[in-house]
Amino acid sequence: MRFPDLLIMSVNNLRRRKLRTALTVLGVIIGTASIVVMVSLGIGLNELTMEQIASWGSLTTIDVRSGDSYGQSYAVSIGGGSSGMSSGSKSEPNYITDEVIEKFSRLEHVTGTSPVLSINVLLRQGAYEAQYETIQGVGPAYFEQIKLGEGEYPQKGDTGLFFGNTVIQDFYNAKTGKGYWDTGELPDVDLMGRPFFVTFDMDGYYQSQYPSEDGAGTKPPKKYMMNGIGVQEGGLDDWNNYSYRIYMDVDGMKSQLKKAFKKGKTIPGQPTNKKGKPYNYFIYNSAQVYVDDVDNVTKVQKELADMGFQVQSQIDWLESSKQQSDMVQAVLGGIGAVSLFVAAIGIANTMMMSIYERTKEIGVMKVLGCDMGNIRNMFLIESGFIGFMGGVLGIGLSYGVSLLINKFVGAQALTGMAGDLSRVPPWLSLAAVAFAIFVGMAAGFMPAMRAMKLSPLAAIRNE
Repeated sequence: MRFPDLLIMSVNNLRRRKLRTALTVLGVIIGTASIVVMVSLGIGLNELTMEQIASWGSLTTIDVRSGDSYGQSYAVSIGGGSSGMSSGSKSEPNYITDEVIEKFSRLEHVTGTSPVLSINVLLRQGAYEAQYETIQGVGPAYFEQIKLGEGEYPQKGDTGLFFGNTVIQDFYNAKTGKGYWDTGELPDVDLMGRPFFVTFDMDGYYQSQYPSEDGAGTKPPKKYMMNGIGVQEGGLDDWNNYSYRIYMDVDGMKSQLKKAFKKGKTIPGQPTNKKGKPYNYFIYNSAQVYVDDVDNVTKVQKELADMGFQVQSQIDWLESSKQQSDMVQAVLGGIGAVSLFVAAIGIANTMMMSIYERTKEIGVMKVLGCDMGNIRNMFLIESGFIGFMGGVLGIGLSYGVSLLINKFVGAQALTGMAGDLSRVPPWLSLAAVAFAIFVGMAAGFMPAMRAMKLSPLAAIRNE
């Protein structure tokens, strides 16, 4: 018997028992929709977490620190062991210098590097000032990670200031001591239209403001007039790793620091040698290493750690979050699978009932010489067709449920993250239909085998 004939016969058998078929398909619909919606919640949670982590900074960026007391904060070691120098080591610290940055750039899969040189400053414009603002000197590769809102990026050797999108909130009225966080109003500060007076020597500034007990004061440190040339994209509610700081070209910053701190005077944050004197070259607080692909980040991290540095990337957070999301997704998928399992029992019951009702028909087919495989295939096609119809309609139902979840529940209320909580990718829809067909055929296998084993004479005599 040809396959088209088997298909037509199977469809006609299902049509003759419309109510039973409809109820069985309904079970598959509910089971398919349940497992798809549950899995979609897990996928949505995983993607929301990934999007949030990505918003903090690029997933292919590695933050590198020396591992000694200088710049050790925020450092995380990988590979199960410690990297960098211990606090009790008498060896020369593994500082990040221009030479080290060059070594980083030669590693496989590394597309770019940037040193990070930080210093706290005081900025003043008119009646407004911001104390202990962090200025970071970085390279061109660093600026490629920041979205430009207005203005331009600093060029090599420039001393222009590039502002994170939330820095303006830090300014306050020096006369009243009140700022944005007190009044709810943004200060009258023009980030790019008017120059700033910048004080780099914060220690010297406070010593001049607060004389010693003997009344001896110090001369206020020199202020430098500097212009803002660019602002990061985003509003006050758009936060990421770059929102809170001010940036300069690293070469321009080094030149500015040499002016502010004359020879023999230690630049704040710069370490000293065993004799207590500053080095004759700059030592960076950290560095950023940019990798060509997310899949290669862990490998590069391991190489950097083996060089004696402490490393951190968003991948560390992503992997931890992914493990949790996978567990949640497995639990949710298991809950949905229970419904589909119940539907499979319904399909098996439907096929068994069909065999009992069609015993005589099966006997006649056998007496007429019908191949046993055809009888088996007929029942498998029927059960598979039930799975197919239930799977397709279940996908439609799952899209509707997912839409309602996103509209009336939302991820913001449950997770605090903006975006759709339930997400049904195309591959999930196709996989669900294929799985429903498989479940249907698997549920119909035993009844089909039972139909093959029926005695022809006993089946014909059956009333």
